Amino acid sequence: MESTRTPLAPTFAALGDPTRLAIVTRLMSDGPQSAGQLQDIADISAPAISRHLKVLRQAGVIRQQIDAQRRIYSVEPEALQAIASWTISKREFWEGSLDRLAQILDSQKES
Repeated sequence: MESTRTPLAPTFAALGDPTRLAIVTRLMSDGPQSAGQLQDIADISAPAISRHLKVLRQAGVIRQQIDAQRRIYSVEPEALQAIASWTISKREFWEGSLDRLAQILDSQKES
Protein backbone atom coordinates (compact mmCIF):
# COMPACT_ATOMS: atom_id res chain seq x y z
CA MET A 1 0.00 0.00 0.00
CA GLU A 2 1.36 3.43 -0.95
CA SER A 3 1.85 6.00 1.79
CA THR A 4 -0.58 8.92 1.89
CA ARG A 5 2.03 11.18 3.53
CA THR A 6 3.10 14.09 1.42
CA PRO A 7 5.93 16.54 1.95
CA LEU A 8 3.26 18.95 3.18
CA ALA A 9 2.08 16.68 5.98
CA PRO A 10 4.73 17.85 8.47
CA THR A 11 4.05 21.46 7.48
CA PHE A 12 0.33 21.17 8.10
CA ALA A 13 0.93 19.24 11.31
CA ALA A 14 3.24 21.99 12.58
CA LEU A 15 0.78 24.72 11.63
CA GLY A 16 -2.13 22.82 13.20
CA ASP A 17 -1.20 24.17 16.62
CA PRO A 18 -2.67 27.65 17.35
CA THR A 19 0.53 28.92 18.98
CA ARG A 20 2.71 27.81 16.08
CA LEU A 21 0.29 29.28 13.57
CA ALA A 22 0.38 32.57 15.52
CA ILE A 23 4.19 32.52 15.46
CA VAL A 24 4.26 32.06 11.68
CA THR A 25 1.60 34.72 11.21
CA ARG A 26 3.65 37.17 13.28
CA LEU A 27 6.83 36.39 11.37
CA MET A 28 5.00 36.86 8.07
CA SER A 29 3.54 40.22 9.08
CA ASP A 30 6.39 41.70 11.14
CA GLY A 31 9.46 40.01 9.65
CA PRO A 32 12.31 38.19 11.40
CA GLN A 33 12.22 38.18 15.20
CA SER A 34 14.03 36.67 18.14
CA ALA A 35 12.42 34.14 20.46
CA GLY A 36 12.18 36.89 23.08
CA GLN A 37 10.20 39.08 20.73
CA LEU A 38 7.78 36.21 20.16
CA GLN A 39 7.13 35.72 23.89
CA ASP A 40 3.86 37.65 23.82
CA ILE A 41 2.32 35.30 21.24
CA ALA A 42 0.85 33.15 23.99
CA ASP A 43 0.83 32.99 27.74
CA ILE A 44 3.48 30.26 27.87
CA SER A 45 7.03 29.95 29.14
CA ALA A 46 10.19 30.70 27.18
CA PRO A 47 11.05 26.98 26.99
CA ALA A 48 7.59 26.29 25.54
CA ILE A 49 8.12 28.97 22.86
CA SER A 50 11.49 27.34 22.08
CA ARG A 51 9.81 23.95 21.67
CA HIS A 52 7.26 25.45 19.27
CA LEU A 53 10.05 27.09 17.29
CA LYS A 54 11.88 23.76 17.11
CA VAL A 55 8.80 22.01 15.71
CA LEU A 56 8.42 24.74 13.08
CA ARG A 57 12.12 24.52 12.16
CA GLN A 58 12.01 20.73 11.87
CA ALA A 59 8.96 20.97 9.60
CA GLY A 60 10.82 23.46 7.41
CA VAL A 61 8.33 26.27 8.02
CA ILE A 62 10.81 28.68 9.62
CA ARG A 63 14.56 29.13 9.64
CA GLN A 64 16.91 30.20 12.38
CA GLN A 65 19.91 32.49 12.05
CA ILE A 66 22.39 33.08 14.83
CA ASP A 67 23.26 36.71 15.49
CA ALA A 68 25.81 36.86 18.33
CA GLN A 69 23.83 35.64 21.37
CA ARG A 70 20.41 35.83 19.70
CA ARG A 71 18.57 33.41 17.50
CA ILE A 72 16.55 35.17 14.83
CA TYR A 73 13.61 33.36 13.26
CA SER A 74 12.05 34.00 9.87
CA VAL A 75 9.54 32.28 7.62
CA GLU A 76 10.90 29.84 5.05
CA PRO A 77 9.45 31.18 1.76
CA GLU A 78 9.60 27.79 0.02
CA ALA A 79 7.36 26.22 2.65
CA LEU A 80 4.74 28.92 2.21
CA GLN A 81 4.96 28.63 -1.57
CA ALA A 82 4.34 24.89 -1.31
CA ILE A 83 1.23 25.54 0.80
CA ALA A 84 0.00 28.19 -1.65
CA SER A 85 0.54 25.90 -4.65
CA TRP A 86 -1.27 23.02 -2.98
CA THR A 87 -4.18 25.28 -1.98
CA ILE A 88 -4.50 26.71 -5.49
CA SER A 89 -4.52 23.22 -7.02
CA LYS A 90 -7.33 22.15 -4.69
CA ARG A 91 -9.27 25.34 -5.37
CA GLU A 92 -9.15 24.58 -9.11
CA PHE A 93 -10.45 21.08 -8.41
CA TRP A 94 -13.41 22.34 -6.36
CA GLU A 95 -14.24 25.13 -8.80
CA GLY A 96 -14.31 22.58 -11.63
CA SER A 97 -16.47 20.23 -9.59
CA LEU A 98 -18.90 23.00 -8.67
CA ASP A 99 -19.07 24.17 -12.29
CA ARG A 100 -19.96 20.62 -13.40
CA LEU A 101 -22.62 20.40 -10.69
CA ALA A 102 -24.11 23.72 -11.77
CA GLN A 103 -24.27 22.48 -15.38
CA ILE A 104 -26.05 19.30 -14.31
CA LEU A 105 -28.55 21.25 -12.19
CA ASP A 106 -29.17 23.71 -15.04
CA SER A 107 -29.76 20.86 -17.49
CA GLN A 108 -32.23 19.25 -15.07
CA LYS A 109 -34.16 22.53 -14.74
CA GLU A 110 -34.48 22.72 -18.52
CA SER A 111 -35.88 19.15 -18.72
